[in-house]
Amino acid sequence: MIRSIIGPENFIEVYVQCPLEICESRDVKGVYQRARAGEIKDFTGISAPYEAPEVPDLVVATESMKLEECVEQLLGLINRPG
Repeated sequence: MIRSIIGPENFIEVYVQCPLEICESRDVKGVYQRARAGEIKDFTGISAPYEAPEVPDLVVATESMKLEECVEQLLGLINRPG
């Protein structure tokens, strides 16, 4: 919907892909643990659904890539001509 409002030339959809269990293992603040305990309502992926984008411009697979590789992918997309 946003793409249609602002125009495709002004919008890039990036899907930062990471399995829920990896997100939880990286959670230094304990937010996922609080969500699982019911302390945080409507938490995406725990008590609220998550729908991955159907056709993103870029998928960044953070589970299998180093930070530097993720950044390179993003910069490659942003800096590509046209």
